[in-house]
Amino acid sequence: MIRRFGDTPKKSQSYWRRPGVYALLPRDGELLLTCQREPGPDIQLPGGGIDPGESPIPALHREVMEETGWTISQPRKLGAFRRFAYMPEYDLWAEKLCHIYIARPARRICAPTEPLHDAMWVRADVACEILGNAGDRHFAKHHSAMDGADLTYQKTCKSGRLWRAA
Repeated sequence: MIRRFGDTPKKSQSYWRRPGVYALLPRDGELLLTCQREPGPDIQLPGGGIDPGESPIPALHREVMEETGWTISQPRKLGAFRRFAYMPEYDLWAEKLCHIYIARPARRICAPTEPLHDAMWVRADVACEILGNAGDRHFAKHHSAMDGADLTYQKTCKSGRLWRAA
């Protein structure tokens, strides 16, 4: 069974199952996140829905590029969770099946192309607190303590900044 985060589904409401892919993108003690400005500012892991006929990894590359302007490499699946939410941009009640990956941010190509999204680097410890949904916070916190040369969460950001533009 996939763990659920957030609100309990309403029995009177029907939900559209919406699979999506999201990325933890660590570098030098920070995470690359996206801020969706409307319908209200929401700090998120970069990612989004898998389009019909699309596979998860190409969707992950596409969504990260759209929301941050960065390419990624070496994506590795960490797990999944689900949450029930209203998506005002689509006027849709969704059962979001969120597949979480960790990847290396490889290169900034451009500014985000997704309207109303801003890319931002945030200290990993701060990101664990400000991410807008409990599932994202869970994965950020759980994996912030992982060891390994491919993860940079263990480094301390000495600048004292909370976040900076990507």
